[in-house]
Amino acid sequence: MEYLKIIAFTHKQIDLKSLGKLVICEQTLDDRLRNIQSELNIKEIFYVGTCNRVEFVFTAAAELDKSFISRFLHVLDMGLPEEYMENFIKNVSTYEKEEAFNHLLRTSCSLESLVVGEKEILAQVRKAYDACQKAGFTGDYMRMIMNRVVKTAKEVYTHTNISRNPVSVVSLAYRKLRELNMCGNSRLLIIGAGETNNNIAQYLKKHKYSNFSVFNRTLEKAESLANELNGKAYPLTELANYKEGFDVIITCTGATEPILTTEIYNSLLNGETGKKVIVDLAVPNDTALEVRENFPIHYIEVESLKEVARKNIQERYDELVNAEHIIEENIREFEAVLRQRRVELAMSEVPKKIKEIKEKAVNTVFAEEINSLDDEAKAILEQVISYMEKKYISVPMVMAKEILVKNS
Repeated sequence: MEYLKIIAFTHKQIDLKSLGKLVICEQTLDDRLRNIQSELNIKEIFYVGTCNRVEFVFTAAAELDKSFISRFLHVLDMGLPEEYMENFIKNVSTYEKEEAFNHLLRTSCSLESLVVGEKEILAQVRKAYDACQKAGFTGDYMRMIMNRVVKTAKEVYTHTNISRNPVSVVSLAYRKLRELNMCGNSRLLIIGAGETNNNIAQYLKKHKYSNFSVFNRTLEKAESLANELNGKAYPLTELANYKEGFDVIITCTGATEPILTTEIYNSLLNGETGKKVIVDLAVPNDTALEVRENFPIHYIEVESLKEVARKNIQERYDELVNAEHIIEENIREFEAVLRQRRVELAMSEVPKKIKEIKEKAVNTVFAEEINSLDDEAKAILEQVISYMEKKYISVPMVMAKEILVKNS
């Protein structure tokens, strides 16, 4: 791993808004990487760009000093003002050799993510590598690196609890809702069309819920979310007049006073007496205390979910030690695999050379002698030569691998 390098710009040192300026669009990626390869003598490279990190994984002999980083960013040519360039150079993270491999493994196993244990990063790294591999920016070495990355990440996600328990309020709220065994045609009334409600609505849509009514202060936003869900949209002012009934209310607005007052909740019930569900993800709560105390409801609120999320996050961090052991073991294994591959590549010319020697011996050096033999003798000689050829190819390779194993 002598020449493996990583230049990383991440959420740990750079604010996300500034980081976004380094994200490369697909249309210009190939040209930029091609310039980097030719200008900086880089053999293999791939680029990873997500909402909280931009990283370049490559092979090069050059030292990753400030001069190299500066030249790298200028060749990348993102059209950034000089003050941005200085900030990125000042806050860059660089990794070389085994440290680079360790960082790539930790990143792909989500140990370096904003939220530890989120599996999406592995898919993002694989997709980034595949794009660069198809474009011809990577070769055999990066192929081996990525095979080990995928193997390690799968082992971490399978053999540790680092990703088992959800830590987002939205996913926890959805799980709580699922535990109540709501049927697919339950009447879902969504109040607010912001990011939180959009996210939980996507969970519900994915799991085949289909009966949605969306209320929002701005009707256009309500219509946008309702269109995605094949539901109906209403302005928030119409909430008090809604008479079509509900089984579940999901609410998250920016209101400073409760939206679901006793009067409005009574109106929404429209005479129904069964136990309802309210998922209140607003801070402060959208549901008045009187509603929570005086009506039969399953109440799921953001504060209790946050406490579960905090507990789950701590459990994920407790699993870091186990994940790191798996990474360390894979690094040790990979060093042996890499040495074996180098022997295979070094020995790959052996069959070709032996065939050349055989052809020269038969067709030039001993041509006259062979031509003087009868057909039976020629056939026997051909069998002997073929046998010797196979042995001269296989024996050195077997011996080289045995020596490699002993040295390991």
